Amino acid sequence: MTDASPARPLPNPGWGPLSALPGNPLMWVLILSEVVVFTAFFALYAWQRAGDVAGFNAAQQNLDPLMGGLNTLVLLTSGLCVALAVEAISAGGRRRARQWLAASMGLGVLFCVIKLVEYAGKFSAGITPETHLFFGYYYGLTAFHFAHVLFGLGLLALVSWRTSTENVETAAAFWHMVDLIWILLYPLVYLLR
Repeated sequence: MTDASPARPLPNPGWGPLSALPGNPLMWVLILSEVVVFTAFFALYAWQRAGDVAGFNAAQQNLDPLMGGLNTLVLLTSGLCVALAVEAISAGGRRRARQWLAASMGLGVLFCVIKLVEYAGKFSAGITPETHLFFGYYYGLTAFHFAHVLFGLGLLALVSWRTSTENVETAAAFWHMVDLIWILLYPLVYLLR
């Protein structure tokens, strides 16, 4: 006699809690790893700063917090455009989503231009990563963030071409991580005394 009980389907392991997040779960793994890396850099910066507060403060006086603030406004507005692209694609507005993505990319490029102008000003004044440990961190942290902005711009361009809800949500998640890192980086490097 054979067992006639119906076969139960195998459980779908999915991605656990990651499956509830918007976009591709692998992007969230990347985002989490990038946040961990930036957190380590921020902790190292804070530790080094605590050892030479006067030197870091004196070096920091050479930065323009208004330039950094302008870049904050530009990047956050770009993040708003990405959020509006997600809203548009969720409502079935592929064309509108692409327009918001284009606006976001334009602002991302503006962020890069402002940052390059700032770098050029520092280098023309003779301020390099070797000038003081603070500038080693300034250039290192902001250039690492800059690389993430460039990657994000490439991702947004790809998503503009291959527009779908999951693709837009995935790119938006990465772009918002770029925003978050800058929101932490700006006060840490430009404002904290």
